[in-house]
Amino acid sequence: MKEFLEKASRAYYEGNPIISDEEFDELAKRHQFDSVGYSSDFKFSHLYQMYSLQKVYEGDKNPFQGLLNTILVSPKLDGAAISIRYSDGNLVLALTRGDGKKGIDITEKIATLVPNIISRSGEIQITGEVVCPKDIPNARNLASGSLNLKDLNEFKTRPLTFVAYDIQPKRRDYWYQDIEWLQGQGFNTVLSSDWSEFPQDGQVFRIDRNEKYEELGYTAHHPRGAYAYKVRQKGVITKLLDVVWKVGKSGVVSPVAILEPVVIGEATVSRATLHNIAYIESLGLEIGCNVEVIRSGEIIPRIVRKI
Repeated sequence: MKEFLEKASRAYYEGNPIISDEEFDELAKRHQFDSVGYSSDFKFSHLYQMYSLQKVYEGDKNPFQGLLNTILVSPKLDGAAISIRYSDGNLVLALTRGDGKKGIDITEKIATLVPNIISRSGEIQITGEVVCPKDIPNARNLASGSLNLKDLNEFKTRPLTFVAYDIQPKRRDYWYQDIEWLQGQGFNTVLSSDWSEFPQDGQVFRIDRNEKYEELGYTAHHPRGAYAYKVRQKGVITKLLDVVWKVGKSGVVSPVAILEPVVIGEATVSRATLHNIAYIESLGLEIGCNVEVIRSGEIIPRIVRKI
């Protein structure tokens, strides 16, 4: 299962996810899998590590309970996270998130989306999300996949936007002040709009005072001064009638769940992918058991748990 989750993690960061966020989160929690990003050759170091955010779902305990600090809320955009380094005001390096410590050089592409010169001395890192309008099919995949394009001219044809959400090192007392400065330099920022035209997968709750944010520190993967709040996608309960094995175009044999037909949204669902035998075993599925089914991205039927 660890190998499967590593494969799923890599596919996600390359813009070709093989399972939904809900499935990944559930399996990662069940199997204590907490790796971030993936490893690859030909990488460059981020000036500052890019952390992921702790995920807090509706009904979970509030990590900030008892803290007497101003908390700001911003949209959690669903695209491709990147870092951009400036040296004495000049754009010098843009990287994919990669494993959070190193990423792939995408400077030439990102230079077409952001200011190439800003009024700030020294070395700084600006982080944010490259996003694509949600009315385009598979918008998140398109945004992430575009960063891997070899042809710059083709990249320029993609409807991409960069939205900044942080800057390091911080020079102001409050995060919102740093974000306002970025906006003044010509950047789109998470606080300058609700960005409802782009895919989102929750909200980000963050302590505004930078000193308190840093005082809380970090785990190996997450800052303690911010978290991502998500509402669980509600599924529909039905019965697992059978499992059949299907040979795909590439020759890979994979299991498919045969379900008692159920209506989800406006579609009748009677089949769902099960990926592989490890996925079936991890959910403890048995013929005849009740399962919760969602339509990932409101399109692909998925079993997220056994009832």
